[in-house]
Amino acid sequence: MRVLITGGAGFIGSNIARRLLERGDDVTIIDNLTGGREDAVPKGAVFVRGDIRDPAALEDVCDVDVIFHEAAVRSVPRSLDEPRLTHESNVNGTLNLLLAAERHGVKRLVYASSSSVYGDVGEQKNVETLAPNPRSPYAVSKLTGEYYCRVWAELGRVPTTTLRYFNVFGPGQHPESKYSAVFPAFIAALREGRAPTIYGDGEQRRDFTFIDDVVDANLLAAEAPESDGAIMNIASGNPKSVNEVLRTIADGVGTWIDPVHEPPRVGDIRNSHAEISAARTVLGWEPRAPWDDSVRATIQWFG
Repeated sequence: MRVLITGGAGFIGSNIARRLLERGDDVTIIDNLTGGREDAVPKGAVFVRGDIRDPAALEDVCDVDVIFHEAAVRSVPRSLDEPRLTHESNVNGTLNLLLAAERHGVKRLVYASSSSVYGDVGEQKNVETLAPNPRSPYAVSKLTGEYYCRVWAELGRVPTTTLRYFNVFGPGQHPESKYSAVFPAFIAALREGRAPTIYGDGEQRRDFTFIDDVVDANLLAAEAPESDGAIMNIASGNPKSVNEVLRTIADGVGTWIDPVHEPPRVGDIRNSHAEISAARTVLGWEPRAPWDDSVRATIQWFG
C-alpha cells in the first residue's frame, strides 16, 4: 500500500510510519518540522519537508492509496496564543489536503481529531452522539476539520474516517517547552530534579491512551469499509487523575518531588471519559495496552 502521513515527523505520525514500514508499505512523510523532528522519521520512509498550508506542496505527495492526516498545531494553550496559525494549519491545511486527495483519487483519508471537541460534559461519558462544545481555538479547528472530512465522504469525493484521540502518550513524545503534554513534562521534570507543574488541583481526570493502541486504530480505520464517514473515539476507557499519573511516573522514575500547582489553564476541561463502543463495533478495535506496562515503556524511552 502506498501511504502518505502528514506530520509524520511528529510523535503519533512517526509511530504510524514505523508500523507501516514494518509490514512492507511504501511510506511518504510530509512535515514542516515546526513540531516534528527529522530524526524521528523512520528509516525507509521518504521524507518531504513541506507545509500543508501550501497547496503546491501537496501535489507531489498525494498520489497514494491512503493518507493519515496527523499534521496540526496541537496544543490548546498554543492555540490561545496563536489562533490564526492554528486555524491556518488545522483548517486550511485540512481543506488543502482533501482537495489534493480528491484530485489524486485517494482511497481513504484517516483524520486525527481530538477529544477537545466535546468541551466539558461533566461526569458523563464522551460519546460521539453528544453535541460538540469546543472551548478553545484548537478544539474549534479540529471540529471544523471533522466537518470537512464528513462532508467530503458524504459527497463521495474522498472516503474519510475521523478518530478522536484522547490524551495520547508513549515512547517518542518529546517535551515541548510550555506546551508539553503531561507525560513528557512530568518525566523530564523528575529526571532533572525539578518540581513538576500541575495546573489546578490535579484531580482533573483524563482518558490517557497508549500510542500502540492509537496506531492499531489508524491501521484498522484505513481499511474498514464500514468506517467511511465515521467519527470514533480512540481511548482507553479508563481515565486517571493527573495526580495519579504523577504518582505512577514518580514510582517508575524512583523520585518524588512535590509538584507546584498553578491556576487551571483557560480552555482546559475538568474530566474526559470516552465511550469506545463505536470503535469496537466499526473497526473491531480494542485498547490492549496495560496501564503499568505503558507507563514503564514511556519512562524507559526517556533513558
